Amino acid sequence: MARTQLTAELVVDGRVPQALALSPDGKWVAYVVAPVGRPGDHPVSELWVAAVNGTASPRRLTSGEAYDSAPQWAGDSLLIYFLSDRAGRGTAQLHRVGLVDGVVQAVTCWAGGVSGHLPLADPNLVVIIAADETSVEDERRDRERDDARVWGECVRPDRLRLLDLRSREVRTPDACGDRHVVEVVQRPDDGMLAILTWSTPDVDPGLLEPSLHLLDPGSGVARDLGPAAADASSLVWWSADDGWHLAYVAKTPPGLVGGHAVLDVAVPMSGPVGGHRNLTAGTTVCPSALVQVDTGPPLVLVADGLDTAIHRLDPVGPHLVEVSRIDGLATSLTTSRHGDAVAAVVSTSYEPGNVHAGPTRGPLTRLTDLRPELRDIRWGVQERLSYQASDGLALDGLLILPTGRSRKDGPFPLVTVVHGGPYQRHADRLQLGWHPSGQWLATAGYAVFLPNPRGSQGHGHEFAARVAGAVGLDEWTDIRAGIDLLIADGVADPNRLGIGGWSHGGFMAAWAVGQTDRFKAAVMGAGISDWGMLAATGEEGPFEAALAGSSGWEGPGPHHHDQLSPISYASRVHTPVLILHGENDTNVPVSQAQFYHRALRRFGVEHEYVVYPRENHSILERNHQLDVLHRTRAWFNRWLR
Repeated sequence: MARTQLTAELVVDGRVPQALALSPDGKWVAYVVAPVGRPGDHPVSELWVAAVNGTASPRRLTSGEAYDSAPQWAGDSLLIYFLSDRAGRGTAQLHRVGLVDGVVQAVTCWAGGVSGHLPLADPNLVVIIAADETSVEDERRDRERDDARVWGECVRPDRLRLLDLRSREVRTPDACGDRHVVEVVQRPDDGMLAILTWSTPDVDPGLLEPSLHLLDPGSGVARDLGPAAADASSLVWWSADDGWHLAYVAKTPPGLVGGHAVLDVAVPMSGPVGGHRNLTAGTTVCPSALVQVDTGPPLVLVADGLDTAIHRLDPVGPHLVEVSRIDGLATSLTTSRHGDAVAAVVSTSYEPGNVHAGPTRGPLTRLTDLRPELRDIRWGVQERLSYQASDGLALDGLLILPTGRSRKDGPFPLVTVVHGGPYQRHADRLQLGWHPSGQWLATAGYAVFLPNPRGSQGHGHEFAARVAGAVGLDEWTDIRAGIDLLIADGVADPNRLGIGGWSHGGFMAAWAVGQTDRFKAAVMGAGISDWGMLAATGEEGPFEAALAGSSGWEGPGPHHHDQLSPISYASRVHTPVLILHGENDTNVPVSQAQFYHRALRRFGVEHEYVVYPRENHSILERNHQLDVLHRTRAWFNRWLR
């Protein structure tokens, strides 16, 4: 049978599901479908709905001419609220669409747009999250360019507002002061709202300074519950023997490096709240999201090695109880009111992400087929790897063999692709994307090694915390151990080794070529060259300083982070390096790439420096994604063939 050849266009012209929402009655799942590569100036997406029992084909609810996002069901399972910028590109407003008639109605016309929403148990009330509308003075300053920016002044945080759908009146309770609202969730029994805020809209220090609040939407009575742990998200209510609790996912206290934890706090009717208990201490899985169940304990989506699992919080203990397992990667978990049905985006070794749904205990059934064009692609064989680091630590990862080849055909040129984070992972999913990805390289004749060194997600907090103040050290020896194993097994040709990655993976590629000459080519995508500069200019500066062990502000130096920065070893580099970076990157500013480029130029190292206009940390525009795919494969072809 003829096979379809994998092209870069097939990779970036595909569609992906995201932002799933299961109806309260568990019968329908709403989801957003978006293109991988953005074709124009503005992102676009479509809102779809599918029957969980699979008796009807999925149905498109919006045209895809605007950016539709964040679907949420009304309590009757007949209306879907969502955000859309159809009225003005780049400015989202709240809309709703009927499940039966498919009629779309605009709900808000808030100047400046809406960033979040939550339909409440009272069908006449909806929470909207939005910054204050611009004033006449704001408009004057903008018009006359009298717009000097003073840090800490003229901050416009998102506020919680209550919209009465009958009168269209919007009330703004004074529940959180001038703090920035990021999440809200409603208690099932009496409608009490729990609110998660940041101290400021800026990631630094907002993400470091979250707090919890309560608001009675009827009376307007508010209550401050105090601070939450850094990087808090995924807020849910749940009921235990001692009353109502709030749980959320956050960095495991007290550090900023390590695995995420489920933290829980009892919320008494009055008086101070209890301490924030770590319900996942000592576990070897990593929680990624909580999902509220109105009639029982919440569900927890966890990364477990190369796979994913659904757990349930147990009020007695052990606090996490596995309910079902999902092969590969599952994201965007959502559940019904009673927690008896779930839906998620699932991808396995040779299957792209699709919407799956079914009973919480499994199995889940695929409801969508968003990438039929990939069905006839011949993929490289993907293997799971288990091996040990030099100090005996158990590690895992993946190996993808060149398309149509087996191990006995080796040795092959090997490209090691390091994931970002470092608190991310290579799950056993289809390894295909716009950045240097496994199957894209395997179809060009490369074996691809995808390691999960210490610092990765999926093996618990202690495993992830091992890189605190030590990025690049044992991480590198973990990766090197896997490469050596593949050489010893006859899979990898030691004379044709390449390495690459994006973000933290780009850092590891730059780090590796400063430590050894064994690689013949490297790709540094949006990578870090100097940790001190990143702590000063990146939007997550405190987290970067914790990874590197210093910020550079402690004295004249030398600083600890200097020992861990690839720029410090630029004079040792002899490997050709392809540097790729988004011009408007706020996570890892483009100055990181510029610094490394200038150092390599100073020492006469063969390299290519590419900057993508308008792009942030992830490359979104279709033509830029095509360029990344073509350019990275051509780079490895040039040096490893």
